[in-house]
Amino acid sequence: MLSIISIPLSVIILLGVFILVAFRQKTKLKIWQIVLAGAALVLITGQIGPAIAISYINYTVIIFLICIFIVGGALTESGYIQNLSSRIFRSAKSIDALVISVIFFMGITSMFLLNDTMAVIGVPVVMLFATREHINPKLMLFALMFSITIGSIASPIGSPQNILIASSRSIHSPFLVFFEYLLIPTMVSLLFLYFVLRILYRDEFNRRPMHHEHPAVKDKKLAKLSKISLSIILIFVVMEIILPLLGMPEPSIAVIAVAASLPIIIFSKKRFQIIRGIDWSTILLFISLFVLVGSVWISGFIQNTVLKLGVDVFSVPTIIISNVIGSQFISNVPMVLLYLKLIEYSSVSAVALVALAAGSTIAGNLTIMGAASNIIAIQGAEKRYKQTISFFEFLKIGVLVTLVNILVYWFFLVLI
Repeated sequence: MLSIISIPLSVIILLGVFILVAFRQKTKLKIWQIVLAGAALVLITGQIGPAIAISYINYTVIIFLICIFIVGGALTESGYIQNLSSRIFRSAKSIDALVISVIFFMGITSMFLLNDTMAVIGVPVVMLFATREHINPKLMLFALMFSITIGSIASPIGSPQNILIASSRSIHSPFLVFFEYLLIPTMVSLLFLYFVLRILYRDEFNRRPMHHEHPAVKDKKLAKLSKISLSIILIFVVMEIILPLLGMPEPSIAVIAVAASLPIIIFSKKRFQIIRGIDWSTILLFISLFVLVGSVWISGFIQNTVLKLGVDVFSVPTIIISNVIGSQFISNVPMVLLYLKLIEYSSVSAVALVALAAGSTIAGNLTIMGAASNIIAIQGAEKRYKQTISFFEFLKIGVLVTLVNILVYWFFLVLI
């Protein structure tokens, strides 16, 4: 049993951050403020030096987020995403049909546009329907967050951690490998998500007809630039699939996001307005997370704990469970970075690597801190729509969704 004395200060600070995030409704603090304070503490107390802290920041992820926020801001400011979503979901004639359509559309789209991207552009979409159809906004936000988390599991470009996994090891034809092992359980999990929400929010579901309206595009020029940005993303997605098959290196997610944001930055007169509207607090949150994780890693606590426990870190059940739990404390992208360090010099199977993708991403359905996309979506809803989801509101549903996810992926990866 580890004593409190043997636990490094950086780990204690990280646990304190987690606890404060859980009770943030009572403290009135924002998530980014809590994590920033934690990062400041590990720097002030010397748990990590400034130069080392800077080296642990993943600038690919930071650049990606900034540029995706620019694209998301243009889509929202122009009114194009609201108009497009109304046309996409116009066949849904009831709340049941709308929710299941949102789950599968958002989930499948997140396989190719990344769940963080869908967290940015999905919030205004679901909030539009919640307001117009008088649906509980929390139901729609949960449908968005859980679906983009689950959907992103099945693709090597569905999430930043999947990209890290696919690029850090030698996986031939990563799309084929991910689809082979993860596509069917992902579709099954999305279906189960609908039934979970249907049961927990049964009073919200009814058969009353929905009267679809198509909000007009507010800025046609900005909407055209937004469509160009989306087209660029789709082109790069195709390249991500084809280039590895040709033995050529695929572009990084930062390159994709930068290319997509350039039409807006160069040609839109609202460029500075959109840049000012970026959720800079979320960017600061990510930087702080990387610093916190760096301080924990250099403390050696994780490595020593694994050795003392004698756990087989390469078994599929261990990979799934350890990532579901560990991601709650440091989010799934940093957790995968830590886990990849553990298996860096070992030979692991493709099943183990897709299990790492599944476990680290499933983690996002347990708590708010489990996935970056949760934080992006919740902070976006709070900032733009004054709609808050507490830690325990998320946990109440997340426990059930995560348990179902674990059983589904465990069945498909271990038992068959």
